[in-house]
Amino acid sequence: MKDSATAKGKSPSRLIDARIKELDDWRGKTLAHVRALIKQADPEVIEEWKWRGVPVWSHDGMICTGETYKRVVKLTFANGAALEDPSGLFNSSLEGNVRRAIDFSEGNEINERALKNLIRAAVDHNQSKLKKKAPAGTRAKVQK
Repeated sequence: MKDSATAKGKSPSRLIDARIKELDDWRGKTLAHVRALIKQADPEVIEEWKWRGVPVWSHDGMICTGETYKRVVKLTFANGAALEDPSGLFNSSLEGNVRRAIDFSEGNEINERALKNLIRAAVDHNQSKLKKKAPAGTRAKVQK
């Protein structure tokens, strides 16, 4: 997305909308689809726009980013290495100690249930980190 589109005053959600519209091919459709799944999995998710044009979804910390490249749409989970992935969605950035990613190529089907479960697990992980950091007298307030 061109820098002029990141003018101050535009909400991150509108910037993500513009990115999806700008990608008028399978990448835009894929980004829109995973975005909808993220929102379904966590209706309280916060959309952000960081690093000069990367959609970010957060809830009590970063969940994942949604980068678009020529051949893939990449969801990078900030703490993916700490998450259980019984469906084997993670297929990229597997060698790191913290992050894990899912690369979606043109024509890939998305395992919606598994992706939603992974999103929820990322939120749970973020919330468990908050509980550990909270002073003893405030821990009950952090819980849902």
